[in-house]
Amino acid sequence: MDFISVVMGSKTDWGIMSECIEVFKKFDVNFEVIISSAHRSPNRTKDYVQKAEKKGAVVFIAAAGMAAHLAGAIASQTCKPVIGVPLSGGALDGIDALLSTVQMPAGMPVGTLAIGKAGAINAAYMAMQILSLKNTDLSAKLIEDRINKAKKLELDSKEIEILL
Repeated sequence: MDFISVVMGSKTDWGIMSECIEVFKKFDVNFEVIISSAHRSPNRTKDYVQKAEKKGAVVFIAAAGMAAHLAGAIASQTCKPVIGVPLSGGALDGIDALLSTVQMPAGMPVGTLAIGKAGAINAAYMAMQILSLKNTDLSAKLIEDRINKAKKLELDSKEIEILL
């Protein structure tokens, strides 16, 4: 069974990453969630990635703040796509996590998204887009979601439009 793996560096990341999980639930996508740290539990992280791949993980989402090496640590253990979500927390309010996540050496890619909630939600959508390459039902759901978002925007606009 194909699924998306969400790995967070600490329990405090759940407040933001739960947004990602809500998107998966909305689309009825299989997922796992685990807390593991690149620094505090590197062996746990390595073992989990190997086990998750064997169980059917197709995409990994890694969320961490501050030094934010989790996405890179996961990328070092798999050739599956890794999506990094930098999180706020620390003196630089997420900029440190963004730079840590995006600065990967050549040949070790991590798709890095926005800091915080927008990044968590977009990570879910990007992971589902990857899954949709082989899942036509999911692809159709994503297309329908885009259409609905456009319709909602038009309705919202009509409520406040002032046109000449």
